[in-house]
Amino acid sequence: MPDISGLSFAKSISDELKIIFTTAYRDYAVDGFDLKAVDYLLKPISFERLLQGIHKYLDESTSHEQNPGKTLHIEKSDFIFVRAERKMVKVSFNEILYVESLSDYIKIHRDDEQMLITRETLSNLEAMLPRAKFLRTHRSFIVSLDKVERFTSDTIEIGKYEIPISRSYRDAVIQLLEGKS
Repeated sequence: MPDISGLSFAKSISDELKIIFTTAYRDYAVDGFDLKAVDYLLKPISFERLLQGIHKYLDESTSHEQNPGKTLHIEKSDFIFVRAERKMVKVSFNEILYVESLSDYIKIHRDDEQMLITRETLSNLEAMLPRAKFLRTHRSFIVSLDKVERFTSDTIEIGKYEIPISRSYRDAVIQLLEGKS
């Protein structure tokens, strides 16, 4: 912005407006969050990170009333876009079987026995997935709860796949799955 900084502008507007900062300067992130910014995105911004910021805004907007007596109703989408093979590919939540981490990449295993490989961390993807439909079972795996067919204290079976349950996630996973039965 030519005549005013983003922080100065944010200070001059109503507290009721929600802000997502997009900047190349990480030094001002604390100041941005002090102004109750929804998110602070550092350039270059990946599409996935932008979506994460938008979902964060939507989560905050739906949990707070905007005006007395009025609640903002926003329908969340039932899909995400991921970058695979140099394209943005739409992935419906209900076609995901499970997600597997491969260091800085993830494999999204789908119903159609095809998988997508994208450069993303499992934690970033987990933040974009609805918690009611997906469950982290291991530092390297997230499963679709609707697709779970069988489980033991060590594994979850989805079709022909066996997904491990790590010790650190075991109690929460078993408690949730036994409650869903």
